[in-house]
Amino acid sequence: MLIYNSLTRSKQDFVPLVPGRARIYVCGMTVYDFCHLGHARVMVVFDVVARWLRASGYDVTYVRNITDIDDKIIRRAAENREPVEQLTARFIRAMDEDAAALGVLKPDFEPRATRYVPQMQEIIRLLEQNGLAYISSGGDVNYSVRDFPGYGKLSGKSLADLRAGERVEVDPSKRDPLDFVLWKHAKPDEPSWPSPWGAGRPGWHIECSAMSCALLGNHFDIHGGGQDLQFPHHENEIAQSEGAHGGTFVNYWMHNGFVRVDDEKMSKSLGNFFTVREILKKYDPEVVRFFILRAHYRSPLNYSDAHLDDAKQALTRLYTALKGRDAAAAAVDWDKPRAARFKAAMDDDFSTPEAVAVLFDLANEVNRGGSDAAALLKSLAATLGLLARRPAEFLQATPADAAWTPQRIATAIAARGAAKQTRNFTEADRIRRELLDAGIVLEDTAQGTVWRRS
Repeated sequence: MLIYNSLTRSKQDFVPLVPGRARIYVCGMTVYDFCHLGHARVMVVFDVVARWLRASGYDVTYVRNITDIDDKIIRRAAENREPVEQLTARFIRAMDEDAAALGVLKPDFEPRATRYVPQMQEIIRLLEQNGLAYISSGGDVNYSVRDFPGYGKLSGKSLADLRAGERVEVDPSKRDPLDFVLWKHAKPDEPSWPSPWGAGRPGWHIECSAMSCALLGNHFDIHGGGQDLQFPHHENEIAQSEGAHGGTFVNYWMHNGFVRVDDEKMSKSLGNFFTVREILKKYDPEVVRFFILRAHYRSPLNYSDAHLDDAKQALTRLYTALKGRDAAAAAVDWDKPRAARFKAAMDDDFSTPEAVAVLFDLANEVNRGGSDAAALLKSLAATLGLLARRPAEFLQATPADAAWTPQRIATAIAARGAAKQTRNFTEADRIRRELLDAGIVLEDTAQGTVWRRS
């Protein structure tokens, strides 16, 4: 199995620290608002990573944290005039609902930052003991970046490069602009905990070092998250964990790509920001999951209604192939050609687009009367968290008639005719097969092409 390691910028053979075991930590949500599509991508991508590792025979321990204390949470609670605990509890419930709708399995552990403050303080104590932490004039405890020789190895930048690109207003209490806060001095009317450095609360970066090390050990296999976390969050995690404990923190760093909306990066400032709940008002949750998995996890994911509509139609084709067939997921013989091709795709850095292509090949085989293809289609799809419902249930919610309107069928027939005129018979045949997979039969007559539903 190959995994693209962001640290080495290359695909590497996955060799777990303990044979047969895989330990994974993924940076989860900061719970002050509803989950957006970027959060959905992280949840679905690493759900599939954990599912595939288990399907491959690994004993997996999967940890995805919850940040339930930080500046944004405190600010939102103050705006709402509600306790922080009430705000975070509400949005944790909402996150769980969104994840369940998308078919995301619960992680083995879902630690909350506020429950690991003693472990954070212990790491800070070790960093102070190792000369990597100092108390600023403002009372905060900061990490001394210049004193950690490996800083920048994940982002691939030198300290000089990082300082040149630093755009944050310089805090005069820091020794270096890149130094970051480990422990924040308490402010009035904010949550705080007692500590050797006075009452305060943890900085954002320290929480993940504490929770991952507490649950998986000081050295574990895979650390994941969105590409936006690679710097500074994950860079800082390495500095904290390796600075406190010595040795290697994580062997494989995985980062999923950005979400874009109509080819622009999704952001609140651009007004193109979509929550999972908004999207699920228009689209079936499995369609959204399928849309995410049709793109490779490291590629940008471009959101648009057209792309979601296409995903809906494609997933409808898979369910239509299973309609009326008593097929159940079963043990997979990985030596069979289709299964072997699926496995090769997933073993090559979790290449879900290639794996999904195998599902469509199997659907075509089912439509041609393949006796074993339906069961294999269900079994392989199950490793991706797809096709778990009865076909009638999905097709009733997403009818094929809604996907293939008469106008759209006429457009496809016209495109097929144009392809035949230019002798592009491959494209003409593809259009015919696509319609046939959707239950639409074309008949070429002397008066032109007519269609009917099978």
